[in-house]
Amino acid sequence: MTENAARTARRSRIAARQRPLPRSFYDRDTELVARELLGAVLWCASPDGVAAGRIVETEAYLGEHDGACHAVAGLTQRTRWLYGPPGIAYVYFVYGVHWCFNAVTRREGLPSAVLVRALEPVDGLPLMRRRRGDPAHDRNLTNGPGKLCAALAITGAFSGARLDRPPLSILRGTEIPDADVGVSTRIGITRAADWPLRWYIKENPFVSRAPRVAPRRPRAHAR
Repeated sequence: MTENAARTARRSRIAARQRPLPRSFYDRDTELVARELLGAVLWCASPDGVAAGRIVETEAYLGEHDGACHAVAGLTQRTRWLYGPPGIAYVYFVYGVHWCFNAVTRREGLPSAVLVRALEPVDGLPLMRRRRGDPAHDRNLTNGPGKLCAALAITGAFSGARLDRPPLSILRGTEIPDADVGVSTRIGITRAADWPLRWYIKENPFVSRAPRVAPRRPRAHAR
């Protein structure tokens, strides 16, 4: 085994030993989960290796009353995982090009999820570069929902997978203080576009973009 391969394997073993967030973490208000996922680590193992990144940007989608949430269409073959138990993956295809990863929230039957919009790479950087065609700048590897899924090899095959076990997990990370968190309206939607349901780590270069910031909302308290 080469030195680089040994280093990658060592980092991967370290990541694998980190504790995943429990399913109870997701069984709460979607907005709270979206805020508290900042700093956690999205980790994915595949036959060609492990890749992981720290979550730096999220959006909340709140259910059938939220015009921007897929659940507005009700229970369909596409949305069935949104209605599933908390702490599973909902991965959908968009524009016929990109996969987008979501963590399902609240109790079963209440369709809602958190879209992970951007990551800061922490493991498997060479693998991410190969998957993404070796972009000129590493910040472009994972600074968008479609980009991060390509970098981590996340596809619709993961829909319904539990997020507290391999091969796709969200691991405990570093708590981000409120002073370092920005809140804005969601990006790239036309319905319920004025709802302030996007959270991101301020000044982090891997955040997708910084639109007009919404009025700051107090952080909810865990139940």
